[in-house]
Amino acid sequence: MNVLFGQKIRGVRDEQGVRQRQLADLLNIDTPMFSKIERGERRAKREQVVKLAEFLNEDKTELLTLWLADKVLDAVDKEDAINLAAIKVARTRLLSEW
Repeated sequence: MNVLFGQKIRGVRDEQGVRQRQLADLLNIDTPMFSKIERGERRAKREQVVKLAEFLNEDKTELLTLWLADKVLDAVDKEDAINLAAIKVARTRLLSEW
């Protein structure tokens, strides 16, 4: 799994002096589960991302973007020959819907 979101959360948490346990309690999960989220071994739920953004006073859109980017990267990571092509097709489709 990719860790863009986890790295960002860990960096902010370290800067603010917040313990993993505090954030785990906020999300109603145990500390080992939160640690896995930071390491990219587990994926946070969208609602959890929003809670973290609010608690850490971080931009919700930025954290959701990193979270979603991790999901996209995980989906195309093993498709070496076609991953960029798939992303281009998806991008074109998304842009046409806006």
